[in-house]
Amino acid sequence: MDVDMQNIKKWVIIYPIYINSKKTLAEGRRINANKACENPTYNEVYDCCTHLKLPCAIESEKAYPRDFMQRGRVRVLLKRDDGSFYNPAISSRKQLMLHVAELVPRHPGRTKKQEPATSSAAGSSKSGKGGKKKR
Repeated sequence: MDVDMQNIKKWVIIYPIYINSKKTLAEGRRINANKACENPTYNEVYDCCTHLKLPCAIESEKAYPRDFMQRGRVRVLLKRDDGSFYNPAISSRKQLMLHVAELVPRHPGRTKKQEPATSSAAGSSKSGKGGKKKR
């Protein structure tokens, strides 16, 4: 993929908040909460865009304007110079967000993180109410 990095300012911007199911529409989510994924990172969004064979670039120092604590965004190029799409299945920003939100839960780093959490939580569960004993 030979891409001209000079016109990167014209590329589509994807903030992870756009596809975060934990956020409301007022907080910045752009797709349906049922189709969104839980707490994506900009690295996961970047990996998903490269998996979809789209030219993309990480801007880790940039912050989301509504929530400056959310760092990082991804710039993605959807069209070639001649007007054809890099991935014919993705012809708009909304379709890109839906595809990425579908791929993030299957991200290799995400599946490895969740396995130990489920096994340790199952082993430490206690039974009983835990209140004061009656005499």
